[in-house]
Amino acid sequence: MNAWTDAIVVLVALTNLALLGSSRLSVCIRVVAIQGIFFGLAAVLLRAEPLTMDLGLVALASVVMKGIVFPALLLRTARNVNIRREVEPFVGFTTSLFIGLGLLGIALWIGSQLPSAANPTGSLVIPLALFTVMVGLFTIASRKKAISQVLGYLTMENGIFAFGVTVVGGIPVLVELGVLMDVFVAVFVMCIATWHISREFDHIDVDQLNALKG
Repeated sequence: MNAWTDAIVVLVALTNLALLGSSRLSVCIRVVAIQGIFFGLAAVLLRAEPLTMDLGLVALASVVMKGIVFPALLLRTARNVNIRREVEPFVGFTTSLFIGLGLLGIALWIGSQLPSAANPTGSLVIPLALFTVMVGLFTIASRKKAISQVLGYLTMENGIFAFGVTVVGGIPVLVELGVLMDVFVAVFVMCIATWHISREFDHIDVDQLNALKG
């Protein structure tokens, strides 16, 4: 791996751990924004093939949407619903960090079992993508606040994006941009739904909504 690959791998791994270890929603939103920017840069820096206009367009769209637009929507929603922290998650933050380290170990082990031809951009790129997807899924399952779960969804999508752009070749630019637009619509709808939940129930704790089943 080159120096750029080493730096991006380490920084993205740290953003995943920071997401698991922080209770402040504003910090988590900015962490996911930074992660989105890193993956957008990775689309350009970690590819074995030369830079093309299509690839540059996908990378630019990813950086703008995930680094600016999505965080702005989520920060505004957090302010509107007056929620600053994930107070009582299903899994505590210290435990989440240890689980995150375990997920990192699992991702590294899976990556070590793959043939080198399946990972042309660097030996740690696929484990990093796997780790990011697993952290996203764990965040969705272990957090109670709707905004935290949206962040888990975005993190999971970042990991999938890493597969699609830096590992898997030949994906049409319209497909990548279409997926990015779908993510935008999903985040936009979830922000609106979060605001309405807060207005009706004075909280966005999805666990408490289970009481409505009765």
